[in-house]
Amino acid sequence: MARIAVIGAGMGAMAAAARLAVAGHRVVVHERTQTYGGGVRRYERDGFGFDTGPGLLPLPAVWRDLFVKTGKEPLEACVDLGQVDPSSCHVFADGTRVSLPNASRAGVVAALDESLGAGAGRRWGDFLVRAREAWDRTRRPLLEEPLWPNWQVLAEREPYPAVPHKRLLRTRRAGTLHEIGAWELRDERLACLLESHALAHGLDPRTAPASAAVLPYLEHAFGMWYVRGGMRELARAVYERCVARRVEFAFGAEVTAVVGKDGRAAGVELADGTVAGADHVVAGVDPVRLRDLTGRPLDGDGDGDVRASPVATGRFTLLLALRGEREPGAAHRTVVHAPDRGAEPAFAASSGVDGAGRPTVTVLRPDDPALRPDGAHESAVVSAVAPADGAWEDGERVRHWTDLLLEAARPALPDLRERLLWHEARTPGHTGEETGAHHGAVPAPALAAGDGRFLHAANTTRLPGLYRVGGWSHPGGGLPHSGMSGALVAGLIVEGPEFRGSR
Repeated sequence: MARIAVIGAGMGAMAAAARLAVAGHRVVVHERTQTYGGGVRRYERDGFGFDTGPGLLPLPAVWRDLFVKTGKEPLEACVDLGQVDPSSCHVFADGTRVSLPNASRAGVVAALDESLGAGAGRRWGDFLVRAREAWDRTRRPLLEEPLWPNWQVLAEREPYPAVPHKRLLRTRRAGTLHEIGAWELRDERLACLLESHALAHGLDPRTAPASAAVLPYLEHAFGMWYVRGGMRELARAVYERCVARRVEFAFGAEVTAVVGKDGRAAGVELADGTVAGADHVVAGVDPVRLRDLTGRPLDGDGDGDVRASPVATGRFTLLLALRGEREPGAAHRTVVHAPDRGAEPAFAASSGVDGAGRPTVTVLRPDDPALRPDGAHESAVVSAVAPADGAWEDGERVRHWTDLLLEAARPALPDLRERLLWHEARTPGHTGEETGAHHGAVPAPALAAGDGRFLHAANTTRLPGLYRVGGWSHPGGGLPHSGMSGALVAGLIVEGPEFRGSR
């Protein structure tokens, strides 16, 4: 039985902790805040409840696997999990609306043909076929296997089978998501639909590799799911599974250093000066904090290393308490696209964002009695990508973004101004306080190609005995990817260097 010290109680860290405990190890989780879940939190006020992190769950099979592997109770016995249908409603700049059925390629094709015109659905359907090929080529190395020393193969080879396109007497293939939209989809609204999946993760479609096509494919192939009571219920269930498997949690226990001995990680030092010895240390923190904890470079310090995870963006979110009941047939999720698609990537940048117009916003309106005081009220969450630049203490900037999002959300929320009881603005600064991430940044999922710029650091490090887990490590951000990072770290510790991925 080995002693495992886990830094942070985020979703990936808890996933690793539960698996390691089932394998017979003694696991202690050290969390600097007073609760678990990382960015999967809930805000409550006056009988209203809101998810302040992810509001929907793609690829629930990752968490089903965790519950199967760590006990007899399946995930559905611990949370009320159901598909969202429609998967999303999209409102485009020209006023066109389309509702996309959940996990139904034929249904999506029909809906796009009806709303956008004949042929739109076929072009999108053909794109999904190519996106599936990219998914099949990258699924194991990008999601189910550790990042091995030959990761350059992922960085150099574009897995998306782009359609040849003649341009200026040359035949070219799309190398970015933006080019897929322009050359293959050939409809401004379809291009916006495609690019919104990258923008939601803070990725610029003009630079994101064509392999980012797997992002919309995941949604269409595996559906979007919701946990009744809010996504915080998933964090609760994972925490309770850890406790049931005798994982120990120390809350309010900030780790200030990773202790080394004989050239390997040997424990953690806490803010009160105590040292907790360990045979392995699992760090669920961002690269900036991890370097501070170790006092040494762990990324990009060798010719064969993956560079440090790319700088991520943050989220600006409005929590809306609304008077009046939710109208029948309202979509759970509505994406209101920006009027100026070309200017939108400026919202993810650290300069010039406040003059960039209006961003794409996502409006979540769960039909969930647990999140409202009664049937005469409704809770809603409006969010957009925002720069994680540490300047969110500026009250004028917060008011500016609040007005932007309230105006942008109106197509999804009829009579918003008249119905609004109160709102709560949450900036990347709030995210930073809860997760410890530098400036409140939120990591994106790992992507192939792009010269490795969209890969994340490996779960192993140059310090033996120290492992990375969570969205800041392979395979990147998002609930499915964080959960898989926990499985990979547990496998590397239990099976050792010969571990070749989940089965």
